[in-house]
Amino acid sequence: MENSFKNKALYYQLVDLLKERIEISMVPHDKLPSERELTAHHGVSRTTVRLALQELEATGYIYRRHGKGTFVSDLTKNAADLAGAYSFTEQMRSMGRNPETRILSFEKLEADKYIAQHMNLPLGEAVFKLSRLRLADQEPLMVEDSYLPVKLFLSLNETMLRRKPLYDLFSEDFNQTVRLADEELYASIAQKDDAKLLSINEGAPVLHLARSTYNMKNEIIEFTLSVARADQFHYNIRHIRNS
Repeated sequence: MENSFKNKALYYQLVDLLKERIEISMVPHDKLPSERELTAHHGVSRTTVRLALQELEATGYIYRRHGKGTFVSDLTKNAADLAGAYSFTEQMRSMGRNPETRILSFEKLEADKYIAQHMNLPLGEAVFKLSRLRLADQEPLMVEDSYLPVKLFLSLNETMLRRKPLYDLFSEDFNQTVRLADEELYASIAQKDDAKLLSINEGAPVLHLARSTYNMKNEIIEFTLSVARADQFHYNIRHIRNS
């Protein structure tokens, strides 16, 4: 097979073959053959197989479980749309999935230069930092660090955060109505700590999301930095051309 590839890199042709196999004869969460089995079956090198699998993982066709193997992603039902989704809990429920949020830490600290600039606060202003792990159907999907100005949420505590979703607390307990949210997204690879929390390999593709949420007074009431598994999220954008 090695000699039959001409105009295209070996691993790209293997990517096409595996995509076809996934789309025609496999279903979400099916386990793929091992690297050794793929090497033997397709007559290519181990390096070629690894490059092909990396490409499929980066494009969301497959996901890996450390120590368990490589599996087919569900690109239709379980891939969440990050665009315009303010509430993780509501979004997961709308998809028929069971959302869960685990609080990793909750603390009060002084805003450093980066946080102060992104929240339009004075340097050293008191902020709450809330770190959470987001799951759906007991599967880890996203790690989030949220920063909130203490002056707007003076009585906020961990007990309240465990009782109801953050955005419900905004409206029901602190009279804060979300007007809009600005989001920035970029692709990257998972660092060690995030990879461990998300149950993916270090270096696996992830999506980084930075969201600034504004209230009706145009104040930033939440600044969140998220790391999401690339195999579980997609991003849809609609462009409308004015006539």
